[in-house]
Amino acid sequence: MLIKTRKSGDVRSSEITSESVYEDRRRFLKMGGQFACVGMGLVVAGCGDAADTRSTRKPAGSGYDDVPQLSAPDWLKEKVASYQSSRFTTDETLTPYASVAGYNNFYEFGYSKDDPAKYAKNMKTDPWSLVVEGEIEKPGKYTLEDILKPHDVEERIYRLRCVEAWSMVIPWVGVSLANMFKRFQPNSRARFVQFETLYDPEQMPGQRSRLSAIKYPYVEGLRIDEAMNPLAFMAIGLYGKTLPPQNGAPLRLVVPWKYGFKSIKSIVKIRFTETMPQTTWVKSGPSEYGFYANVNPEVDHPRWSQKQERRLPNSIWEPNQIETQKFNGYGEEVAHLYKGMDLRKFY
Repeated sequence: MLIKTRKSGDVRSSEITSESVYEDRRRFLKMGGQFACVGMGLVVAGCGDAADTRSTRKPAGSGYDDVPQLSAPDWLKEKVASYQSSRFTTDETLTPYASVAGYNNFYEFGYSKDDPAKYAKNMKTDPWSLVVEGEIEKPGKYTLEDILKPHDVEERIYRLRCVEAWSMVIPWVGVSLANMFKRFQPNSRARFVQFETLYDPEQMPGQRSRLSAIKYPYVEGLRIDEAMNPLAFMAIGLYGKTLPPQNGAPLRLVVPWKYGFKSIKSIVKIRFTETMPQTTWVKSGPSEYGFYANVNPEVDHPRWSQKQERRLPNSIWEPNQIETQKFNGYGEEVAHLYKGMDLRKFY
């Protein structure tokens, strides 16, 4: 796999999020402004103004021209349509839109891969608000438009690796998570970030099922330095159009070096905390789903190997089996976050 990278040695140590960030609020906030030009591991070198490279790259079969414009407020459609290409990209073939939109894990709508596309299509995502609370200076309930208004949007082409050993390559549209978080001014006690999915059993039939293996609402979390890493992304679209409901409309997390279940969908609450949050899968299956969930071919799932993955779309005749890369291939950008940690214990 060819990935455009900058060598880790090109990044100054002062630009890498460290533990001292937690202890000095002013430094923490100051660093947030630097992230746009730090550690751009999938990029053309340099942080100057780039020429407009907006997605002229539309590989055969990628589905760019066939993406439907879904129901969404006009301001959000315009926001997504204004995206610019970013430094985060790959030469790998994009997964066709039909596969991205039609093959999903979103148990709020059912356990089959096609259930989300069937049952989420009429999900109401407008109006939408986001509660932000905890160890921050500016808590509150924000409308989606208020959250997104200050930010330019960009396209980032990331690999997505599911814990079930299948994978995709997706062109997301959204905003830097670090830039979004600067506005809320996390304080020195903000060591973790907890995210929560919409709880609405009327719209989400899986939430009212008595056979559900998990307790809703769905909760995920990151360490603050993970959340502030330049790769962390908040998506509002894919393939140049607004997110389909089955893919987490209108607001979903994308953390490309972690297994897909960490990239929580349809977010309604963000809480900054001093202690590690109890996430949904850690509570439901702690022997199978750890808090960190970093892609790691050296650590098998209890029921299958993680050394290989099926790149979708695939078939019995074309299995598209490929080798899994540690940190999903983003090691130069994120390995420093776990220096000294036993990744078999902290899986």
